[in-house]
Amino acid sequence: MLALLYPKQYVSSLFDVDPDDLLRRGIRGILFDLDNTIVPRDVSRCPREITAWLEKLKQHGFKICIVSNNNTQRVRLVADALAVPAVCHAIKPLKRPFRRAMELMGTGPHETAIIGDQIFTDILGGNRLGLYTVLVSPLPGREFWATRLFNRRMEKFVLSRLKKRSYW
Repeated sequence: MLALLYPKQYVSSLFDVDPDDLLRRGIRGILFDLDNTIVPRDVSRCPREITAWLEKLKQHGFKICIVSNNNTQRVRLVADALAVPAVCHAIKPLKRPFRRAMELMGTGPHETAIIGDQIFTDILGGNRLGLYTVLVSPLPGREFWATRLFNRRMEKFVLSRLKKRSYW
């Protein structure tokens, strides 16, 4: 059961994700969490350097889709600015939003990665479908109260177990 919580890769920043490595793994589509992954939760515009990095991924041939538990207005604001599709009100880690996002990109589970900052939503949901899962350290800023109160505390336990097992 704990294996479903373990990401395939853990990085400090989106910029540490190697597009060439993903291509070698057969990844063609990348799902991104929104809040605290590509933008801080309390910011509505994608920083220029992240926008440029996402454009670089598109130039590498990757299809991109945002999958967020947040509301339509918030998600569409960022997704439209980036010209990428999005699945809003996702209720991750349910499988349905991940499947919907793959349908929008035209990819299957073994050619899709999910990059997100939360183990119990992004990583668990992606692992349940066999996606390549990448956990990124959350961006600084305000977090949703439930994330701070529950998820981050449980994540510390999971991450300590991974480190003890020399997972990375």
